[in-house]
Amino acid sequence: MTQVRVRYAPSPTGSPHVGNIRTALFDWLFARHSGGKFILRIEDTDKNREVPNGIQEQLDTLAWYGLDYDEGPGVGGDYGPYVQSERLSIYHEHAERLIAEGKAYRAYDTEERLKAMREDQQRRGLPTGYDRRHRFLTPEERKQYEDSGTPSVVRIAIPLEGKTVVHDAVYGDVTFEHRVLDDQILLKSDGYPTYGLASVVDDHLMKISHVFRGEEWIPSAPIHQLTYEAFGWEPPVFVHLPLMLGPDKKKFGKRNGALAALEYPKAGFLQEAMFNFLALQGWSAKEERDLYTREELVEKFNLSGLINHSPISDPEKLLWFNGQYIRSLSNEDLVKRSLPFLQESGMVAGELDEESLTYLSRVIALERDRIKTLAEVPALADFFLLPDDAITYDEKAVAKWFGHPGVKERIQTVRSGITELTEFNAETIEAVVRAAIAQYEVKPGEIIHPLRVSVSGRTTGPGLFELIDVLGKDRVDARLARAESLMTG
Repeated sequence: MTQVRVRYAPSPTGSPHVGNIRTALFDWLFARHSGGKFILRIEDTDKNREVPNGIQEQLDTLAWYGLDYDEGPGVGGDYGPYVQSERLSIYHEHAERLIAEGKAYRAYDTEERLKAMREDQQRRGLPTGYDRRHRFLTPEERKQYEDSGTPSVVRIAIPLEGKTVVHDAVYGDVTFEHRVLDDQILLKSDGYPTYGLASVVDDHLMKISHVFRGEEWIPSAPIHQLTYEAFGWEPPVFVHLPLMLGPDKKKFGKRNGALAALEYPKAGFLQEAMFNFLALQGWSAKEERDLYTREELVEKFNLSGLINHSPISDPEKLLWFNGQYIRSLSNEDLVKRSLPFLQESGMVAGELDEESLTYLSRVIALERDRIKTLAEVPALADFFLLPDDAITYDEKAVAKWFGHPGVKERIQTVRSGITELTEFNAETIEAVVRAAIAQYEVKPGEIIHPLRVSVSGRTTGPGLFELIDVLGKDRVDARLARAESLMTG
């Protein structure tokens, strides 16, 4: 094929996992790098497992990750429809073709017989699989089943001898003996195709050149290749991607730190960070760096960079990525992205006037180096935004610092000095505090620590003098007055 055409083909049976989006992202990067097409196809043939709003959630997830597609639902294209439930007649036609050519057959087994067959195989220590009982029915036996209206499935007739070699772009040649392969179902009794038929037919008719999918599909690859051969078609290039693992080297999931793909924006992760992080989960530009722009990844992405072992997907590394991208944002952009989280927390109500926006911008500028996710912003900035009488104090800090002998007098002196300042900024505030330290001949911490707890309620945070500057003289005075009432030293 002269043009790269790749597809992402999700099923609307649940929320997309980041592993799914990693596959879609690799599809997208390869298409954009190669000047090809990225196609979205919805594989909705498992109606029993389909969830409400499942298709829309798939579309929303792709949109958030910035994976725009060239053909698919809502976009159109020359090879539609792009929803499999709208293509049933196509699958039936192709299944009948295989039956007519003796490359597939109808099987009329009941669920009870199949269950008994599997139980017998297990008792005898044999691999479980279809025993091909209906593969060799006589024409008279088939007619009897058909005349009785017995439900049937269509199974592929796997060659009984020989082997199939599947060439994979990541794992190389993988050989499968036909004797261990099953005559798998192509068309179910409800008229819906299985993945093995629908994906092969659709990938051929949609001129897909490369199939990116997880390594868990490798055992099914020989069946798919034999299906291509049964139709007389050339298979696409198979690209099986290694499984993403968590730090515990088990499949990356909820138990070891993964979230559903669309939970990451809700948790305060940036699209740029997620894109960069996922691009490196099973692929490498073979450079000593981690941070890449989207444009750089499009330029560098190629099949030779794919690795044949599972990457360790560390949530802590993702936090590092996110922090790096947060600090690369302009302050104006960071404020804009933080606002929804502050509004959801109730700390910011509605649209901000110019004065409030300026204040928030100063707060974010002071906290930006400590932000790992946007969801942390409300907790980091609460003492800037809450009313003075709503500030809560760290109980241990109060016990440690507010009972020191002489602490109340020292804080009163600092308060008085700050109130009298005609120029209110970090430098003049620091001068007042240093003067008090010298006046009382105490260690700096004996004033600085209780002062920080007094104005913020905490023992840690951004620079104290900058913090006081942003809060402003009136708010600092009110907070020091309140703290003094709690001091016993």
